[in-house]
Amino acid sequence: MSVNSVRPPTLDKIVKRFQRIQDPRRRYEQLLWYAKRLEGFPEDAKTPENKVKGCVSQVYIIANTDDEGNILFQGDSDAQITKGLVALLIEGLKGLPPQQIIQLEPDFIKDTQIEVSLTPSRAIGFYNIFKMMQQKAMLFIEQSSPS
Repeated sequence: MSVNSVRPPTLDKIVKRFQRIQDPRRRYEQLLWYAKRLEGFPEDAKTPENKVKGCVSQVYIIANTDDEGNILFQGDSDAQITKGLVALLIEGLKGLPPQQIIQLEPDFIKDTQIEVSLTPSRAIGFYNIFKMMQQKAMLFIEQSSPS
């Protein structure tokens, strides 16, 4: 982990949970558990601008802010494993300020050791989902800064 990026506690807890799992099949089960917990996604938000590019499955991400300006993501995928990856990221980044999300290094993805259990295209997709979430966070920063 790079010195200047402090991993948010919730995300750190998730990373540690996955690090304790040695069996790749158990990692899949953990992802499926996350997928089941994912909240419903509004059908009308399944638009091209919310679609994650570079994913084999259909993945959508939207972001809103709470009263303090912290980001709350929603997401969906038509593939259960990918849905689990989306849910993991939503859980790990929930309620963070946009600035913290855009400064977060994607090294936590490697630290979860999930990508060893994923196909190469899914591993790239995982990274692309995270990048999309950072882009959505960046939009909130741009909107809130005086032009």
